[in-house]
Amino acid sequence: MDRELELYIHIPFCVKKCNYCDFLSFSSDQKTQEDYVNALLREICYYGPLMKDRVVSTIYIGGGTPSWLAYERMEEILSAIYQNFQIAPDAEVSMECNPGTVTKESLQSYFSAGINRLSIGLQSADNEELRLLGRIHTFEQFVKTYEMARNTGFNNLNVDLISGLPYQNTEKFMDTLHKVIHFQPEHISAYTLIIEKGTPFYDQYKFDAVRQEAGMKTEVLPTEDEAYRIYKMTQLTLKEAGYMQYEISNYAKAGHACRHNIGYWKRTDYLGLGLGASSLIDNVRYTNTTDLFTYINETQNIQMKELEYEDRDKNQKKVLGTGIHADGQLLDRKSQMEEFMFLGLRMNEGISREEFQEAFHTPIEVVYRNVIEELKQEELLEMHAGRIYLTEKGMDLSNYAMAKFLF
Repeated sequence: MDRELELYIHIPFCVKKCNYCDFLSFSSDQKTQEDYVNALLREICYYGPLMKDRVVSTIYIGGGTPSWLAYERMEEILSAIYQNFQIAPDAEVSMECNPGTVTKESLQSYFSAGINRLSIGLQSADNEELRLLGRIHTFEQFVKTYEMARNTGFNNLNVDLISGLPYQNTEKFMDTLHKVIHFQPEHISAYTLIIEKGTPFYDQYKFDAVRQEAGMKTEVLPTEDEAYRIYKMTQLTLKEAGYMQYEISNYAKAGHACRHNIGYWKRTDYLGLGLGASSLIDNVRYTNTTDLFTYINETQNIQMKELEYEDRDKNQKKVLGTGIHADGQLLDRKSQMEEFMFLGLRMNEGISREEFQEAFHTPIEVVYRNVIEELKQEELLEMHAGRIYLTEKGMDLSNYAMAKFLF
């Protein structure tokens, strides 16, 4: 029986780097993009035959800004995927795009090539906030992009939003949320801003972020209480608008939860292709090199090699990988259990006791009885109909609750 596999394709190119972004992305010239796509095509052709016993259920093309790549090259990438992998007839094929980087022609090309889900990076409906974030578009450009996507035939659209921005309050974010709800996308991802090291925002706001985390009065970032209010208002507003929260930051209309993301939280095997892409194959985690020259060079003649890593007990171990990989690690049983719990508990439906038993051949209570009882007493966890999931209070304290499952 063919096994399920998800594909992730990384396109690292952007018009310019946003002020908050710590993703692997950068601006580039056309020659660099051409060289990169050719390398990516070689990687696709290499892995396809190795995965011939797998059926690809979802494809996710992320970045960077995939829509910044010439659409003809995107057609080549998708064509190579369909030629080299076994793709399920009902596969979810998602691509990220940014307002102002698509045209009617490019959207029609994506649609014809098999993309059936678009994720549009709006982040805010306030043009001042967009400028602060370093975004290259306006809200008006988002509206145009959204309407073009609908007119092209896309009936599964996600809109990305970020709350907790500098100088933002509940009223400002609710204004953005109501404007987006007006367009009735099938899916809304509402993330809370995290000030990441190595970004312009870190240089500007790192001390304010420490104050926020400590529950102190902040200067420009919302206080911890304000950020919490925004999160709870987001939940309530989207619920009233017909969106089901199925994960900490993700909301969808019935039948439109992102299958690719759910697969990730359920630890479905996935293969990451492209610069810096991560994979989970048969409980081995791989990460591709983040060096562009190395990636292009290593795909010229892909060779198998041993990758060294250090296990929990500081023992040196080896796992088989390729020259494209920066590292690889076989997850031990404890690590697999931990991931099963803290990834699965991100979802509102939580985890299945039966699936834990099937995966690890032992009842979940044998491993986590004390943790489960402790979290139940703290009213952070519930058990019902064979499932274990965080309560509303548990979701609010999810980092604390999920950390309890780490050995």
